[in-house]
Amino acid sequence: MKTVADLRQRMQELHLRTAETPLYNPVFQLSHELSRTLEDGEGDLSQIEALVAELECDALKSRAARLGRLLAPTAIDENLAAFGDLLREEDGFDQFRARWERPLLHVVFTAHPTFLLTPAQADAVATAATTGDDAVCTVPSNGPAITLGFEHEEVAQTIRTAAAARDRITAALLGHARARWPRRWLEFKPLPYRFATWVGYDMDGRTDIGWTTSLSYRMREKAWRLEGYADQLAAIDADHVLLGTLRGAQAYSASMADRFATALDDPAALSEAANALTAEHPDKLVCLAAVIEAIDAEVWATKDEARALDLATLAAAMRADGLGLGWIHFRVNAAQLHNALRRRIDPDGTLDLTSQGAIARLRELLGATKPLRVNFAALALETSTAMRQFLAMAQILHHIDADAPIRMLIAECEQPVTVLAALYFAELFGIADKVDVSPLFETETALEHGGRFLEALLGEAHYRAYARRRGRVAIQSGFSDAGRFMGQLPAALAIERLQGRLAAAMAANGLTDVAALVFNTHGESMGRGAHPGGMMDRLTWPLSLWARARFAKAGVLLEPEASFQGGDGYLFFRNPELALATLTRIAAAESELASAAAEPDPFYDRTDLSLDFYRAIRRVQREQLESATYARAVTAFGLGLFKVTGSRVSRRQSDIGADRSMNLRQIRAIPHNAILQQLGYPVNIIAGAGTAGGEEMEAIAALLGTSSRGRQLVRLLRAANGLASIKTMAAYGELFNSAYWASRPYRGTETALETACMALADYLTKDDRAGVFRRLVSRLRVDWMKLHRLLSLVPEGMERHGTDHGGREAGTDEERRAIGLLQALRLALLMHMFLRAVEVPAFSRSNDVSRDDVLEMVLSLRVDDALAQLRRAYPVVEPKLGDFAVSEPSDYPDQPGEDYGAIRARFIDPIERAHRLNLRIAVAISNHFGAHG
Repeated sequence: MKTVADLRQRMQELHLRTAETPLYNPVFQLSHELSRTLEDGEGDLSQIEALVAELECDALKSRAARLGRLLAPTAIDENLAAFGDLLREEDGFDQFRARWERPLLHVVFTAHPTFLLTPAQADAVATAATTGDDAVCTVPSNGPAITLGFEHEEVAQTIRTAAAARDRITAALLGHARARWPRRWLEFKPLPYRFATWVGYDMDGRTDIGWTTSLSYRMREKAWRLEGYADQLAAIDADHVLLGTLRGAQAYSASMADRFATALDDPAALSEAANALTAEHPDKLVCLAAVIEAIDAEVWATKDEARALDLATLAAAMRADGLGLGWIHFRVNAAQLHNALRRRIDPDGTLDLTSQGAIARLRELLGATKPLRVNFAALALETSTAMRQFLAMAQILHHIDADAPIRMLIAECEQPVTVLAALYFAELFGIADKVDVSPLFETETALEHGGRFLEALLGEAHYRAYARRRGRVAIQSGFSDAGRFMGQLPAALAIERLQGRLAAAMAANGLTDVAALVFNTHGESMGRGAHPGGMMDRLTWPLSLWARARFAKAGVLLEPEASFQGGDGYLFFRNPELALATLTRIAAAESELASAAAEPDPFYDRTDLSLDFYRAIRRVQREQLESATYARAVTAFGLGLFKVTGSRVSRRQSDIGADRSMNLRQIRAIPHNAILQQLGYPVNIIAGAGTAGGEEMEAIAALLGTSSRGRQLVRLLRAANGLASIKTMAAYGELFNSAYWASRPYRGTETALETACMALADYLTKDDRAGVFRRLVSRLRVDWMKLHRLLSLVPEGMERHGTDHGGREAGTDEERRAIGLLQALRLALLMHMFLRAVEVPAFSRSNDVSRDDVLEMVLSLRVDDALAQLRRAYPVVEPKLGDFAVSEPSDYPDQPGEDYGAIRARFIDPIERAHRLNLRIAVAISNHFGAHG
């Protein structure tokens, strides 16, 4: 079998042949040649595996190199010096404090299913990004099972590393203040970044997180953080008087976490655990105020400036995080809140909760609510998910950490009454002063009508009073469902308009005395709302320059918040060097944004062009999502093109024809985007932009080329287009082409496969997938040709922002060829699996599953299901007569049982091995994209 170098050369030769006929498909042709080599015995799966391993290594190197370029320089000394350069301003002390005593960015570490890399691979990529070490090639690809506990450990370690990097920055700020204002620096309380997580607290879309999970996780985080504080203090003074307090509280919290980590279904067990937690105890520490006050007093009193700086750094960390690794975000769905509310105000189900009558009733309740006392028995008895979350928050604030506020995120929130309901429950349980209720705007309906929603909500007197009590109005905008159902470009533009409407609504309702906390949730890849062009693009894609200017014009203080998601986002903080580099790059970008004067952008002036461009892309994206052709193509392989990447399992139906009945709303956003990556064409980014050019192509191109926001859109389009291959998507459809399989042995070149090929050909005459892919590819190809023309009219090498560097506008030819080789190898492996599956000897129908059912499972890449059925039909080891201890003698069976080892070796094992290689190829492809999904 050929080497990777040979295959690269062959791919280049095949690409040249597209000049002879535009329909020639080099990816499929190479896969056919590889398949022939594999099936005629000239090659085997071991040789394919060696090719995959080499390309897998190249993909990891590519990802590490891109991460390194994005964050360079990564050396700690260089980044401390770079951060110091940001402090050489001529502001007075008050301006310096105002700038650095509030977070530049709230960073939320979420755990959506993007744990594509094993911990060893993630460590190797992080090391390679900082040192250039090629050890990524020696790291095994298998790793631990991805459970909620695994994700919690990962997020805990990530926040620890991020917090250590923040401590370095805090120390630099304090050192600068001490040198610049020696008589006043002790007044300075720096808070450059704040960290948060929702791992273990996000109930939206999952039922496997109980209230005891959240409580035990919060106590475990408390124990970890107290241990960190104590270690930090011990490094300053091994005999410090506060060490006993911190160590005692750490041990107490760890023991409480253990109590709540066990099943507490029995009332007696729950009562014992609850009483232990709520009882007075000398080591029970619920508030850090006294500890911080004592450290502050020592800072003021000590003559040792180095000791003072170290102690002040520790106190700053305590102020930032409280008694946890960071703040926490609970999340529920609007429907869950409505169900809980109906039980309180409309038990008979006669009231329309979206009506003015319901809002009037809530106003009455909010004006008369008296807080109720609650205990753990009430929490255990509660069956409503939303009410249970509020009860859990109350117990955390009362008995675990009274310092750190809690965010309550509401998914699919489209009515002001939903936010008022959450506020009512917060008031009912006496925690409204510590809970930030934050509606999520993510669906197309929510984004389209969100402006009116916000105006109505901020018009409510009770909400305004609550916002002033909390000091902020909090909202969340998401790019997962928005990017999936609207497309990433329309989603970004709709979200910035919503943010502008929030600024206007706050000004109109006299809320300029509170901050706007805008949380933008997205992934790390271009498919899910994070811009690949550089750190400035990453920060201003979800919260644009225009939106920031709207808040500034309204006189509203802006608190930006963004997510770093799962295994992909955690890479930015995987080691101390990357963590500090990430925070430094963010500081540099935010510093530039803070000092930059707002410049006019024609994108917002020429709305006759930009709005039409937006609406046209959105229309195309909507047509795709509503198209049965698109849905059938995206679900053609179910979720079998990639491995499990998170503890929140993506929905997958178990009936035989699951792929035919699965609709796109049953596939969550990350798997949807991941499928597009694996099929070779990121539709939710690219589709529609070319068509939107329309008859105004030159004018649209000119607008995009002269607009800051427009150039950012183009950078995203070029980055996605640089990795896209319409030929690859077409190649997947050819797998189901009956004519291909019928013609393959036609010339007598593969006579040994004739029976199998003809069986496949016959079976696929009834399959619709070849036609589905052809129709989809035809439609996408027309749109892509228009995009090609649009991009050709916009000059390349467009000027970036000053701090942007290391990003990617388009994939290199080498990277495209690498992805093409991976795709060709996968297609050859899928052909191998199809041939082995159709050759399996007929077996008796068992549990209504036939050989054709198993073949359909393999064709839809439900391989685990297929293998389970085949192993049951053809067991290798059957029980023998002697295995039983039966007293009565028997002469039958008088022959040994049938052993199906040969069938397994010929058919079952190759399918399993090929599928494992398919999943490794999936990881490599995602690494070239820079993230999963």
